[in-house]
Amino acid sequence: MSALKLKRDTSRGLIWSHVRRRWLVETPEETVRQQYLLTLCNEYGFALDQIAEEMNLTGRGSASARADLVIWRTAADKVEENAAFIIVECKSDNVTIKQEDYDQGENYARLCDAPFFVTHNSRETKYWRVEKGRIPGYIDEIENIPHGGASDQDVEELVSKLRVFREKEFADLLHKCHNVIRNREKKDPAAAFDEIAKILFVKVYAERQLIRLRRKNVFSVDVLREQIDDDPLDGLFQSTKRAYAADRIFDDEDRINLKPATGEEIVSLLEAYNLSDTSEDIKGVAFERFLGRTFRGEIGQFFTPRCIVEFMVHMVNPQEGEIVCDPASGSGGFLIRTFEIVRQQILADADREYGEFRSQVESDRSCTETEKARKLREKYSQIQKRIDHTERGSRLWTLSNRCLYGTDANDRMARTSKMNMIMHGDGHGGVHHHDGFLNVNGIFEGRFDIVLTNPPFGANVEPTDKVLHSDVAEDWEMRDRYVEEYGDCYRKAQDRLRAAVNRPITTLFDLPRSPKSKIKTEVLFVERCLDLLKPGGRLGIVLPEGVFNNPSLAYVRAFVEARAFLRAVVSLPQETFVSSGASVKCSLLFLQKFTEEEKACLETLREEVQAEGESGAKARRLVRERFDYPIFMYEAKKVGISATGEEDDNELYPNGRQPDDCATTCLDLYREFLAGLENSGS
Repeated sequence: MSALKLKRDTSRGLIWSHVRRRWLVETPEETVRQQYLLTLCNEYGFALDQIAEEMNLTGRGSASARADLVIWRTAADKVEENAAFIIVECKSDNVTIKQEDYDQGENYARLCDAPFFVTHNSRETKYWRVEKGRIPGYIDEIENIPHGGASDQDVEELVSKLRVFREKEFADLLHKCHNVIRNREKKDPAAAFDEIAKILFVKVYAERQLIRLRRKNVFSVDVLREQIDDDPLDGLFQSTKRAYAADRIFDDEDRINLKPATGEEIVSLLEAYNLSDTSEDIKGVAFERFLGRTFRGEIGQFFTPRCIVEFMVHMVNPQEGEIVCDPASGSGGFLIRTFEIVRQQILADADREYGEFRSQVESDRSCTETEKARKLREKYSQIQKRIDHTERGSRLWTLSNRCLYGTDANDRMARTSKMNMIMHGDGHGGVHHHDGFLNVNGIFEGRFDIVLTNPPFGANVEPTDKVLHSDVAEDWEMRDRYVEEYGDCYRKAQDRLRAAVNRPITTLFDLPRSPKSKIKTEVLFVERCLDLLKPGGRLGIVLPEGVFNNPSLAYVRAFVEARAFLRAVVSLPQETFVSSGASVKCSLLFLQKFTEEEKACLETLREEVQAEGESGAKARRLVRERFDYPIFMYEAKKVGISATGEEDDNELYPNGRQPDDCATTCLDLYREFLAGLENSGS
């Protein structure tokens, strides 16, 4: 049987329904449904006589329970009106399908006793199994639905083997893989992690490029055994490297350094789990659980707890078009969460724009249904093009390629954050293995709307830490590309760095007392972050509390106060970073860099105080009094993570684990504070 094709009569604005065997007015919603019907027939093997469209499930003529697609196990079951097999709910929206849509799909499935349902839109397809005999709400997300003609055994295997993972379950599995490599190959934890990272990268690539095209799990032991290659897993890795060659995630000589039997064992453990169709939140939490457990103090410090990342990103409130940097990016948590939040803003705005347009068109009584459908198609197509992440210059392309930047001095972490971002949908091109104090690519002074970071604590930047020729080396092709992208600002920034070659890194900054003095990394990162910000830019940074109260660091606090508004200080409990291997008590500092006008105002106040004959500490106190503004301060007791790394109550932002006595979260209070500032003109 030949594959079904999408049939349109563009002159009349119609689309063919293979199930109903008639032309329908083509709206964007109808297009989504008919395209998914082709997937069900051509890829899953269902026959048209097993499927119904727009079926009334109540039997009373009500339009309130009409399923987009209903599938029966056999054509005979449909004729005899037996229980359905699968219900499909289609939406044209771009945003993540909402809980009420999942609830509707479940309700429809229960109405006709179907064991499976699908929720599908332009961006997301999820598969669900209904637990019969249980009250509504008992459903399991699964990795796929059965194919047409699947036997009872096939269905049982699908439900038991191919399932969407839960974060703890998958984190435990990654840890098991890690132990297999350590025990069989005698590798240290970091080396074992590198091999797992490579295999995960291969798995994501295989799922994205091949499974969706062939509906076959190519990342499997069976497929490996079909290969002629002596090391088929490494062969897949080399293909993956070539696909991402421009990103330089791996070196040319990198390979999977495992015996084939060990690699096969890891694949057998991972093959049942689908990473590509699993939500970013679950993947992220699972990855962090695994890393925290595996490395703890060894590499754990590179992973800011997810609850802290979530809170800090929402505190600085990133918006579309804003450029964001993390100069000590670790695993990329701040950049990934920023990407997710802004992407959701863009998609929600696209849906809002289309929804408003649709309401206007549908209320226009002068238009025929065909004319209305044509207008809706044109508008929908226009909006889709603007959010196509592969379309250069589109909203999502710009977010992925021009708005997110990070560096990490640890090559393993820089590589991990790149892979992590690829798994989450992208933005990895702006991440580099580089010293966070030095300019690279689009990371240079005065460029960013937002800086978010959790810098390394406790170490020193020594006078012997110098700017090297390799820190500024760049081939002419890359230099020309960056000059074209960032303009003369990039050239000047690199010239400043080039002029500092063979000099101590500290000579690039004002806070170090002299070129021969050392300085704490966290202190120098405060200055680096302020330098990176545009005037008016926002900073969120994790700092040890000594920076806030140690008398010897008063000069640092004075430095900051002379350059930025202190918007908020949130004190965290002692145990917040214990599971990451750090016992130091920290606070979160949120700053807003002065605009040129604000800086001039402060300078005028200084001159006035000096003209009054005041100097030293008294002069600084007077300037403070005259340049007075409120600062939000909050001492948190529960922030979502225990000392052992387990999930805990969280008073920082609205969530499902707010303490009983927390009616208003810290984030809510801060937003009220900002609204008050805006109303008062402060």
